[in-house]
Amino acid sequence: MTFRKFAFNNVLRNKRLYAAYFLSSMFTVMVFFTFAIFAYHPALSGSEMNSNVQQGMNISAGIIYVFSFFFILYSMSSFLQSRKKEFGLLMLHGMAVRQIRMMVFLENMLIGFFATIGGVGLGLVFAKAILLVAENILVIGDELPFYLPTQAVGLTFVSFIVLFFVISLFVSYVLRTKKLIELIKGAKKSKGEPAANRFLVICAVVLLGAGYGVALLVEGVVVLAAMLPVIIVVTIGTYLLFTQLSVFIIRRLKKNEAMFWHKTNMLLFSDLSFRMKDNARTFFMVAMVSTVAFSAMGTLYSFQSVSTSYTEMRYPNTFAYLESDEGDVEKDIALVETVLAEEKVETDKAQMVLSYYEVAGDQILLARQSDFNRFAELIGEEELELENGQMMVVEFEGMAYDQTEELLGQTVPLATGVHVTATDSIESRALPEVDSYFVVTDHDFSELLPAPVEERSYHVWQAADGDQRILNVAERVYEELPLSSISSGDYEVYQTKRGYAPIMFVGLFIGLVFFVAAGSFLYFRLYMDVAEDKEKFRAIAKMGLSVTELKKVLSRQTALLFFAPIVVALIHGAVALTALSHLFYESLVRESAIVLGSFLVIQIIYFFIVRFFYTKQIQAEIT
Repeated sequence: MTFRKFAFNNVLRNKRLYAAYFLSSMFTVMVFFTFAIFAYHPALSGSEMNSNVQQGMNISAGIIYVFSFFFILYSMSSFLQSRKKEFGLLMLHGMAVRQIRMMVFLENMLIGFFATIGGVGLGLVFAKAILLVAENILVIGDELPFYLPTQAVGLTFVSFIVLFFVISLFVSYVLRTKKLIELIKGAKKSKGEPAANRFLVICAVVLLGAGYGVALLVEGVVVLAAMLPVIIVVTIGTYLLFTQLSVFIIRRLKKNEAMFWHKTNMLLFSDLSFRMKDNARTFFMVAMVSTVAFSAMGTLYSFQSVSTSYTEMRYPNTFAYLESDEGDVEKDIALVETVLAEEKVETDKAQMVLSYYEVAGDQILLARQSDFNRFAELIGEEELELENGQMMVVEFEGMAYDQTEELLGQTVPLATGVHVTATDSIESRALPEVDSYFVVTDHDFSELLPAPVEERSYHVWQAADGDQRILNVAERVYEELPLSSISSGDYEVYQTKRGYAPIMFVGLFIGLVFFVAAGSFLYFRLYMDVAEDKEKFRAIAKMGLSVTELKKVLSRQTALLFFAPIVVALIHGAVALTALSHLFYESLVRESAIVLGSFLVIQIIYFFIVRFFYTKQIQAEIT
């Protein structure tokens, strides 16, 4: 058997442990390759979208590449930790340190080579599907056809082969510094039950409480000022949570005899304190990486959601035309009607003359109740029911104007010699986004004195459902008419989503990479102890542990180890997104629930898959 064959067989013998490393590395390569496919796509070359997408792709590819370095480095360190005893035995049988280093180097290069080939291959297989998804996420009107991405293949292959080569050299160098006695004892756990420092336990509670308290209480721009201190405090508190507070809680639970001696709880708690202490750094890393993924995706999605909601609120009509000094009303209206007819877009139409009167030294819009109700009906708002002598102040919904308070109590004279007074106000989007204005009954409007100081023609077209034809109409009329006159709600929302699309697309992939890496960390730590777990449960099974009890103990133990850092990350993410909502003064409950819920569902599916194979291995040892 050649030395290269020996290294190859070592990979096959440890295929269960290497599987997560290989698949995670392959997924990372595929994501990087996907970015490269877009960066070099001919359909995006030279377009305005391409400059934004390509810049974002390049930055993201760099982030993923750097993260991949540390991820693979950590993965290899986990493997070396779990195989120290194996290396020690090889040295006892005469293998030199130089040969062990060469074996590790060859093993890692072998996995890296096939992970790179596999990632590029999967990227090519799913390239068309990914391009179709991107057309919708990036809000691209044109198709992104499949092409042979030779540049993307070359960049990905060279980049990751170099990365695996550097990582292989590094881990080989680290391994060289270990002595034989350290390798033989490397896989053994320390004796003695872990203990927690009470002072550090209190610090963990205080730091997390203070960080959460500040994040949840501050509002407005103060959120930005408090962000860095809160991050530092919560990060330190999270580390102490896993290294000290978790051990303290488990020790307290073990002192509860009713709970500790109940069925198989003794097996669960006896081993859990050791695992929590030994895996504290891994849990801390998983919690923080997951928090970054949750917060980043939640923030991006919230920005897009808030911006889109604001745009929808500001432009409630499919098309709206407001007379300006730059246009010709009759010619402009005829153009809109012609384009709508050519694109076969059916709409309901309303028009009126906006009349401005001088009130309290300012020009204020006064509208008839019938005109207001016609425009309100178009967008599904309730109609006003006023009585003669009653005047209502209307504020554009979602836009807080100081002028509303100023208009309340103002009076307008009528020809009959009486005055109508504004006594109440409402919010509405029926008429264009202007300062607050008045609405009076049709009878009172006909009696207004003196004559209006300014009048503008206002036309609205409302379509039942938005589709591509409306966007076609908008693009044509936007080119011909002054932007100060024409607006389209569907088109403005489309442009808002289009502007955020590259950031969302990039953020989605980075978030997925971080989340897969976090899950892989937990997988590595779980399978590092699989040999010892087999030996432990084999001995316990001889004392009468049934298969059903084994599955129950393993399920609880795996669930606690899997979800402890994820639950902490979910809480961190929820607090961060709540603070973000205070910054916007907007409720982000829906956005937070979607992002955090999606990641939680993925983690639950991942847990069931890992638990199935892990339990299957342990069960095979005792049956």
